[in-house]
This record gives sequence, structure tokens and C-alpha cells, in this order.
Amino acid sequence: MRIVGGAFRGRKLIAPKGIETRPTSDRVRESVFNVIEHGLADWAGALAGAAVVDLFAGSGALGLEAMSRGARRATFIDRAGAAAQAVKKNAAACGVWRDVTILKLDAAHLPPPPLAAEAPCQIAFLDAPYGAGLTLPALLGLRQRGWLEAGGLTVAEIGAEDELPPQPGYDVLDARTYGAAKVVFLQTRD
Repeated sequence: MRIVGGAFRGRKLIAPKGIETRPTSDRVRESVFNVIEHGLADWAGALAGAAVVDLFAGSGALGLEAMSRGARRATFIDRAGAAAQAVKKNAAACGVWRDVTILKLDAAHLPPPPLAAEAPCQIAFLDAPYGAGLTLPALLGLRQRGWLEAGGLTVAEIGAEDELPPQPGYDVLDARTYGAAKVVFLQTRD
């Protein structure tokens, strides 16, 4: 697994060992960032200069990819200690450890963000384990707890066969399927 674009392109990333983590493939990550940077006409935001939050962070690949492409700050949330260690090592390898916050929390039950997160963030990445019922509570927490600004973008990865019912406070901008994964791009309403 590597960073696929931007300033850290080609940098290897480590993933936590075990079955709890299913990293987003390089191909899917590259497609996701192409959509964010070039394919969302209805989103007025930008990746450059954004504060991002990466829920169910695992290796931190999504948040670090965002930083490689110009995001200024990232907060990584995962309840597994091995994931926090992997994110810490990956951020250090990319030279951005001063610009990240790593929180060992349950992303499906978010508390209000700490000051270090610089929330509300402009972009959220949400890659919950498929079929575990964690995506909806995480979306709700992002919106209700002040993690995501009005007009902010959420990139939610779910199983290709899964459906994401309409969510209060969110508009679906796009949805794309890549093999076993479906990526849904949502914008928070004002």
C-alpha cells in the first residue's frame, strides 16, 4: 500500500495486522481523490488547505492521501490501538506528524471534537467495516457533534451491495462502485 498522488506519492504505508482492518486499495483511493479534485461540480469546497477527519482510520491512508494532496491538517479516529500506532508511524514517515491528531475513539459514538482537530472540518472520510451497521451512526455523529462544517464533504465507503438510505442533513452528490466497494460522496446541508 502506497500514497498514490501528491507530495508523498510512492511513500509506503504500513497497515495494522489482523482482520479488523481492511485498507482502501490504492486504485480506489486514486479514484476517490480524482472525484474529489475534479468530479464534484456541486461541491464548492476544496482539498487544498482543508482540515480533514478520517474515521475508522486503520492505516490512515485516506487522511494521509488528503494531506499529500494539500490538506493542511488531519484527525484520525480508530478504536484499535494497533491502528493508532500504524497512523503514527505512517504520519512520521510522511513528515506530517505535527499536523495530525490521533484519537482512540469509537467512531460510531463520537464525542464533540477536541480543539486540536480544528473542527468543524471540511472533509470527512468514513470507512467502517462493511455490514457492521456503523456507517449511519458515524454520519449522525459527524453532523450532530460538530465535526463537519455546513457544506462539508463526507466520503463514505460501504460494501458494493450495501445501500446507504437518505440521511437527514446530507445530500448525495455522487456514488461509484469499485469492485467490492461503493463510495458515496455526501454534502452536509446548511
